[in-house]
Amino acid sequence: MARFKYEGRGKKGTQKGSINAASRREALLKLKDNGIRVTDIEEVAETLLTKDLSFGNPVKLEQFVIFIRQFATLLKAGVTVVDATKILASQTESKQLKKALLDIEQDLKEGNPLSSAINRHPKIFTPMFINMIKAGEVGGNMDGTLERLAEHFEKQHHTRQKIVSAMAYPLVIAFIAIGVVIFLLVAVVPTFVSMFAGMGGELPGITKFVLGASGFMQSYWWLVAMIIFSFVLSIVYLKKNKETKFYLDYFLLRMPIFGKLLQKAALARMTRTFSSLFSSSVPILQAMTIVENVVENEVIAKVIRQSRDSLEKGRSMTEPMKSHWAFPPLVTQMISIGEETGALEAMLSKIADFYEKEVDTGTDRLKSLIEPLMIVVLAGLVGTIVTSIMVPMFEMFNQFQKKY
Repeated sequence: MARFKYEGRGKKGTQKGSINAASRREALLKLKDNGIRVTDIEEVAETLLTKDLSFGNPVKLEQFVIFIRQFATLLKAGVTVVDATKILASQTESKQLKKALLDIEQDLKEGNPLSSAINRHPKIFTPMFINMIKAGEVGGNMDGTLERLAEHFEKQHHTRQKIVSAMAYPLVIAFIAIGVVIFLLVAVVPTFVSMFAGMGGELPGITKFVLGASGFMQSYWWLVAMIIFSFVLSIVYLKKNKETKFYLDYFLLRMPIFGKLLQKAALARMTRTFSSLFSSSVPILQAMTIVENVVENEVIAKVIRQSRDSLEKGRSMTEPMKSHWAFPPLVTQMISIGEETGALEAMLSKIADFYEKEVDTGTDRLKSLIEPLMIVVLAGLVGTIVTSIMVPMFEMFNQFQKKY
């Protein structure tokens, strides 16, 4: 929702003020309904206090998929593109998408094509979406194009959710473990320090270690917090910078256990996008440029870039892929067959289906293995602290029994 300053004439003469609206057009309509004839209107620049803070695409993927499905359904039912856009803008739950659709509706009424209108909103509509819409306009099959886009984004969303769920579980357990350990070291262990000091004699090694960790945590908790905060900021920076993201992606793909899963997800995303673009008759070199930008993995993107260069020189697009560890023989061989037989779209679709199933199976297997492992780790950490407290207490009890 944006804010607009206006000046106009109403029943009380010249009027000035501001109004909230999703778009300039909506602001004008609201003012007209209020009996104000606008002479000047401009959008107020957003500040950190007023703007919606968002990272990446401001529209959730599931909301975007619903929008595409509904758009395709309305067009199949004979609703015009302008009316369909207006209907979808009135019922979407996303404020950002609503604002974009109202602007798109205005552009369409002014005679601009849909591809040109959505191109003005690159944060919401990806290059792949824009190019497929453009192909649909040329081919006169917009509803079919939207159906393919909806299917593409649904599968992409499903694969991403699988990866997120597989990665989220160990992270959540790790944070819980860290929180429990910090609580025990800061709030529980210090209550036994004076008791152990009055015991005399030598404390067990495990107790000394835990007491030392407790003392460090009480004195330097701020340092631990700064290290964690700095680590999170570093990851965010590495992801935003294209050069450093390459090394982060390389590390993630080479990571034990999770690396293979992330590799399969990246290959599924790459081949699914390729297949969707080819099905809409997007030229192969243009399709490769789009895939390079949307694959979300700089290691894979670098190889795609090299493959495009190879294709431009009249060679096979699979040459760079065959010599790279991130592309298994299955991928390169099936793409080669697709190139030779002219069935590249079908081969890419089969590769995507295969790796999407691999991701499904892999995440389910991973979660079943990680769950007991994380429980053991958490029990081990807590058990170590409890043991460090109980061992000296048993010694105190034994000494008490010997005396009395």
